[in-house]
Amino acid sequence: MAADLSQIVKAYDVRGVVPDQWDASLAELFGAAFVQVTDARAIVVGHDMRPSSPGLSEAFARGAAARGADVTLIGLCSTDQLYFASGSLGLPGAMFTASHNPAQYNGIKMCRAGAAPVGESTGLAEIRALVEEWSDHGAPAPAATPGEVTRRDTLADYAAHLNSLVDLSSIRPLKVVVDAGNGMGGHTVPSVLAGLPLTVVPLYFELDGTFPNHEANPLDPANIVDLQARVLAEGADLGLAFDGDADRCFVVDERGEGVSPSAITALVAARELDRNGGTGTVIHNLITSWSVPEVVREHGGTPARTRVGHSFIKEEMARTGAIFGGEHSAHYYFKDFWNADTGMLAALHVLAALGGQQGPLSGLVASYDRYQGSGEINSTVADQRGRLDAIRERYTGRPGHEIDELDGLTVTTADWWFNVRPSNTEPLLRLNVEARDEATLKTVRDEVLALIRA
Repeated sequence: MAADLSQIVKAYDVRGVVPDQWDASLAELFGAAFVQVTDARAIVVGHDMRPSSPGLSEAFARGAAARGADVTLIGLCSTDQLYFASGSLGLPGAMFTASHNPAQYNGIKMCRAGAAPVGESTGLAEIRALVEEWSDHGAPAPAATPGEVTRRDTLADYAAHLNSLVDLSSIRPLKVVVDAGNGMGGHTVPSVLAGLPLTVVPLYFELDGTFPNHEANPLDPANIVDLQARVLAEGADLGLAFDGDADRCFVVDERGEGVSPSAITALVAARELDRNGGTGTVIHNLITSWSVPEVVREHGGTPARTRVGHSFIKEEMARTGAIFGGEHSAHYYFKDFWNADTGMLAALHVLAALGGQQGPLSGLVASYDRYQGSGEINSTVADQRGRLDAIRERYTGRPGHEIDELDGLTVTTADWWFNVRPSNTEPLLRLNVEARDEATLKTVRDEVLALIRA
């Protein structure tokens, strides 16, 4: 198995098919390596509802305890609930989940104390090297005194913390349909929304890691069809959809139409800036809408643009002391949540904003959704570098065209922008386009796609 670790250790986490690519024996080695690399005396471990998650997380705990670390098992939880435990307890943590991947997958998201991410450059490469060494030559001798494994329920404390960060005391009654996709939202939503003036219509709240109803990835339009229909059928004020580990949240308005995550980023940014006296830095990645930095400036804040990916967002959050960060993938990061991402807290902000006025959600978000966007368009490309070079050559030297290569290739004019960036794991180029009107959007999109697919 050691030879296959390159297939499961990604840039930010561990992820692969169980038991074909990894199993409990490797999970135990990962637990031991995690303790050694982080030099932890105690850790916290949680898991999602996948059939393989309890066994893998307990194996990880055995490996960690054998190296002398005390382990707190918090059992079933969302990824942001694990981050809460890491932050509030001051412990490194490990979350067993493969997010929105199919049922046969599982993985580990690891963090240091205070929910600080563990990625390739911050410990994951060393963890991989140790697991490879030990799987080839045998694990080192256990610690003289093994750690203790205990269990703890953090759900109520997690829910209370989130509710302490958003004032929902005076919102009007709302009806909300929530699609948990058979994922961990079915576990966390009832506790977080308990006691609020909400009529919650649950959709697929049964925890089932085989995902019998639809893939737990709300960014794919096919996976919110049921939510959209139910919002209309119920006459609901809005709909919320969570991914498998419930760290991302997607919003549907009262007309059953999806709300752009960029608009949600702008809405939450405005609220967080107002809460912080009209000052603060807000992080956004380079494929969020022009609306985001505009709204941030209008509310007195300073926008900061980053590459796509949670590790870059979290690094910039820490470096700049930013109060909030958002990505167009519906990941939302909060200073008051240890710079970690929590879709649930973003959902509370949407509920507070909607319930604090009388208009519909579509009207509320209109001021934050100012341009026409293509969404992300993926193309299978054998020669990623060659296609990027061709696109760069086409647009270099054109009057009024700015080019930057912060992440892939971005071309910006007064009326539109596009970004093309390669996937790190697949032979894909990803295109995002935004323009001031629909006709311009289509023209630019089709021109760039022709270059990508030439």
